[in-house]
Amino acid sequence: MSKVNSKFLDEVACSEEFNAYACMHCGLCTALCTMGFELLPRRMFRYVMIGLEDKVLENTETIYSCLLCKMCEENCPGGVHIVENIKCLRCYLNREVYKLERN
Repeated sequence: MSKVNSKFLDEVACSEEFNAYACMHCGLCTALCTMGFELLPRRMFRYVMIGLEDKVLENTETIYSCLLCKMCEENCPGGVHIVENIKCLRCYLNREVYKLERN
């Protein structure tokens, strides 16, 4: 059973460009992913939006496997800043999982 963290969105959003809420969940990003990730980005963004921190943590390896190639972002009809959002997820993981702080 997943536990909901109501402050998770605020904890992940590390920049003003973070706009996971703009995702329309159309699936175009996953259809174009050069790595074939079906999980990124739309499911990750949904997990963040509804506060499912444990689901994001379960997918740490996938989040770090993204090439940040922007193929998904360039074709996103919602104008989601996918690469920036993935970078924010990585910053969150660095801070909360790996205890790395930015100086």
